[in-house]
Amino acid sequence: MPANPNPTDTALHTDTVEPYYAPQYLDGFPTTAMGDSTLDSINTWPVMEMPESSQAKEFARSPLHDTPSIALLLAGLLAVALCYHTGYKYIENFFYYMFSTRRRENLFEDHTVNETSILAALIANTCIIEGFIIFLAIQILNPSLAPTLQHHVFGHIAAFSAMAAGFYITQWVIYKVLGYTFSDKIGSKLWIDGFKSSQSLLGLVLLPVLVLLMLYPSSGKLLLSLAAVLYFLARLIFIYKGFRIFYSNLLSILYFILYLCAVEIVPVVIMTGVTYWICDILH
Repeated sequence: MPANPNPTDTALHTDTVEPYYAPQYLDGFPTTAMGDSTLDSINTWPVMEMPESSQAKEFARSPLHDTPSIALLLAGLLAVALCYHTGYKYIENFFYYMFSTRRRENLFEDHTVNETSILAALIANTCIIEGFIIFLAIQILNPSLAPTLQHHVFGHIAAFSAMAAGFYITQWVIYKVLGYTFSDKIGSKLWIDGFKSSQSLLGLVLLPVLVLLMLYPSSGKLLLSLAAVLYFLARLIFIYKGFRIFYSNLLSILYFILYLCAVEIVPVVIMTGVTYWICDILH
């Protein structure tokens, strides 16, 4: 058998051994790994810490973020706007009805249909705005009830507005009876007109306060104080007109004091209790 003429052919069929490079820097780079550059030890590098987690807080709902409640408020304002075109003369005579005690033959004529519609819209608007303010007042002055109120925003506001409407009707009936008992037809009519006009105007002046209450709840106590001042001013104007109508002698002052206690103070205290009773029912 002839010898292999080319010995390199055998080498091509043998396995080649790959060179082995031992890993360096298993414990990290030394401080002088790159010439004149100096590296700090990895243990000295800053480590990002995970931020502490906290339980998510429930979103605090308010009338401003509750669609049915805002729709109720806008409905009251829309009713006033729609009735204004035909009943604007009643609004022009606001101050006459609130302050005048002049007895004229045509003064006790019935209101026209247009005046009745704008009067009803204004009273409804006042009751709705009072319902909103009562809701915010309880939430600010009694924070323990805030979670319950926030879970049923529209239900509470609707109930408080209905309560304000019931309070208005009750007062109107009482004033009718008192006017019929202690005065004549003209005097009673003057007194009732003062009550209606003062309550109608009250809703319009409370509207800016309500808007600020919803937008700036941090100033709630100050704004609630302003709302209370406006409410008592409206009542004071009405009481002053009643005093001018019914005062005739010193004995009438005693009757007037009894009237203030029985009709102006006690009902407010009762309505405060009814407000919290409504909160307990809707809880």
